[in-house]
Amino acid sequence: MADTLTPKTTFTNQGPQGAQSTLPPLPPLPETPVMPDFDETSIESVRELEGGGKEMVLNLGPQHPSTHGVLRVVLQLDGEVIKDCDLVIGYLHRGTEKLGENARYVQFTPWTDRTDYVSSPANNLGYIMAVEKLLGITDRIPERAQYFRVILAELTRIASHLVGIGTHALDIGALSMSLYTFRDREMILDLYENYAGARLTTNIMEIGGFQRPIPDTFWEQLRDFLSIMPQRINEYGKLLDANPIWLARTKGVGYISREDALSFGLTGPLLRAAGVAYDIRKAMPYLIYDRLNFEIPVGSQSDTYDRYLIRMEEMRQSLSIIEQCMEQMPSDGPLMANEPKYVFPPHDAVMFEAEAMQRHFKLVIEGFSPPPGEVYVGIEGSKGELGYYIVSDGTPHAYRLRIRPPSMINLQIVNKISIGAMIADLVAIIGTTDIVLGEVDR
Repeated sequence: MADTLTPKTTFTNQGPQGAQSTLPPLPPLPETPVMPDFDETSIESVRELEGGGKEMVLNLGPQHPSTHGVLRVVLQLDGEVIKDCDLVIGYLHRGTEKLGENARYVQFTPWTDRTDYVSSPANNLGYIMAVEKLLGITDRIPERAQYFRVILAELTRIASHLVGIGTHALDIGALSMSLYTFRDREMILDLYENYAGARLTTNIMEIGGFQRPIPDTFWEQLRDFLSIMPQRINEYGKLLDANPIWLARTKGVGYISREDALSFGLTGPLLRAAGVAYDIRKAMPYLIYDRLNFEIPVGSQSDTYDRYLIRMEEMRQSLSIIEQCMEQMPSDGPLMANEPKYVFPPHDAVMFEAEAMQRHFKLVIEGFSPPPGEVYVGIEGSKGELGYYIVSDGTPHAYRLRIRPPSMINLQIVNKISIGAMIADLVAIIGTTDIVLGEVDR
């Protein structure tokens, strides 16, 4: 039976060329269109300058790992020296602020997670405090809840700096640093998960305080973290503080004068590295920061290396703040304000009490209506001043909601400090601004 099968393809011997199929040949490909005045040998645009020099316009990003997201940087180069730098944003724009104007106040809290997504609890906190100020209940938040908010905010600051320092070192070539910082950040994400059930976009803050009780295992994990982390930060310093490659790539790179830092509206480590000791936690204390003893690290050289040192010291200060909060925080007492008009009833009550169930239903379906007015609340985020501006017209939706994103404000300085630098220096400059494109574009 096998002898009766006819092969579908026959081959003939072509000598040294081997076998050749007798299938019909494929049709010829159409000719590639040629664009006039286009140099097909290069994707860059080059033009001759007076004196025989050449100027090149080159795109860095938006699909480039060192831009920390979908940031497009249009560079005007003379060789590898940057003559001009144009930042193009908007590739990640989702209309977050407009979404906030079309959602009820409680519904918008998860959207704040998705702006600076490596500092989710801090974004929650700024928005929640703005809504509470609009409602006029700021002074009614339980003391225990205020301490716990500070603990979460400082854990967030450490987690954000770990990502910022690790990815910055990775951009410059220190791969091992990113592995260590992300390893230690996992301990903070474990704490988030223990309390809120989520690790990245946590939705951990609530209007009025916290409905969920704090599990005992949370405090055990936190004590372990506080015992481990100081030594880990010292290890980071041993890796980078005197590393000759790190010093060569960061010392004297990305200098920002004090005058430029102030005129550009910079905040956070970028401003403090320029010698300005401005931190909202000290300048305009909120929650219980006025009861805590901590220092504000200030630089003198205002270069990339200075900003690295400031972030390292801020992590040490945050550990001290958390320890003080654990010592001062009341061991018992409410975590949620007694404001039935604005806060959800406890979960157990909703399950077994008709009145609580009805109140929960009305808050979910209708929301609450703050009195007409406008508020602004700024907090000290890991990247600088994070602010929320809300205008209320007396309805369950904000009439206007505006976010002051430190990432976008700080990004503006990149153009000025990049001129005259090399392309390789631009990678270090973008890294030192510690931007998150979800917050830049919103």
